[in-house]
Amino acid sequence: MIVDYIDQFRDRFGVESICTVLTEHDLPIGSSTYRAVKATPVTDAQWDEAQLVNALISIFRANRRVFGIRKLWRMMHRAGHHLGRDQVARLMRIAGIHGVVRGRHTTRTTERDAKAPRHPDLVKRRWNDPTGPD
Repeated sequence: MIVDYIDQFRDRFGVESICTVLTEHDLPIGSSTYRAVKATPVTDAQWDEAQLVNALISIFRANRRVFGIRKLWRMMHRAGHHLGRDQVARLMRIAGIHGVVRGRHTTRTTERDAKAPRHPDLVKRRWNDPTGPD
């Protein structure tokens, strides 16, 4: 993404000046890093992974963006992409998607006030006394 940005404006400002400004704004990239990325071709594995992520996102969107790992794994199998469940989970992390979680919410009715006075220990539990010999 940063490399695409530099490509867009390099004719106008130059690679070194763009990299300097990006580094000043907490996006550290050197001109040598930019040139190394441009010189490195996309491998077949990266290309295949990008295609699988696109297929995964398409299936995720077609199913109302609610499917989790297991259901997307099954849907990928039905679509002809025979992947492992862990690989589907990794591709979901790459794509930044996750399924909807049902039933894991709790109702919070009260919140503790740290400034409120604490009630005295009427039972005399003696929390700080030793319970046995050391």
